Amino acid sequence: MVELGDYEQIPPRARLGFIIPSSNRMVEPQVQRYCPDGVVPHFTRIGMTNRHKAPLEVLKPRIVDAAELLGDSKVDVTVLQCTGTSMSGGVDPEREIIQAMAQATGKPAISTASSLMAGLAAVEAKRIVFISESKADHHAEKEAYLREAGLDIAASRGMALPRSDVYCITPPEYWLDCVAEMRDDTVDAYFVSCANIHATYVIDRLEERLNRPVLTSNQVALWCALRTAGVEDDVPELGRLFKRGLVTQAAASAAE
Repeated sequence: MVELGDYEQIPPRARLGFIIPSSNRMVEPQVQRYCPDGVVPHFTRIGMTNRHKAPLEVLKPRIVDAAELLGDSKVDVTVLQCTGTSMSGGVDPEREIIQAMAQATGKPAISTASSLMAGLAAVEAKRIVFISESKADHHAEKEAYLREAGLDIAASRGMALPRSDVYCITPPEYWLDCVAEMRDDTVDAYFVSCANIHATYVIDRLEERLNRPVLTSNQVALWCALRTAGVEDDVPELGRLFKRGLVTQAAASAAE
């Protein structure tokens, strides 16, 4: 007779939960491609961009409900993975969303915005070049968040791609050339914003060319989710950030 105890169980090293916009087509393939062995990503979609776009406080119940449902799959950390949404209300509303997600799941929660700030702290970067896919108004909204968070933005450019259908079919080489064109040797790092673009695929090439850390939305979210779940693996294709761990609040305060 078959007995369960005769078989070795196969628990994953970690489960990561991602809440993504209904229009996003890049988070899933990129996270699945770069997740270390034994780490399982789980995804759920909600309306929060394009025709669903709304102030963060209006989206909050939808986000918290999605986090609670992801919690049923026993994820170790829940990620609100949308750069524009997580930055749209400023620093304090973004923190409130993270706290509400954590309360709903009983597990740590992060966002693209908080992951970026953790990543910049890890690579010791405060002065950055900022590039996004966005038109002027949405780019300015994200830039305002970055400045409120205390970053020194040496140069900033929104590429004004027309819509999400274009974001996800624009090739990696476009971002390679855009970022390289903005080279500034006075900065500590480069941030390329948007979870629905191919920039993540050229991080290693950009870092070799620019000799600075390059951060993208999907890279920082995966890194922060892994580190929060206790997974310290390096993913060489994802650049210098993946050689770093999370910086504790005490260490950050001491560095300042």
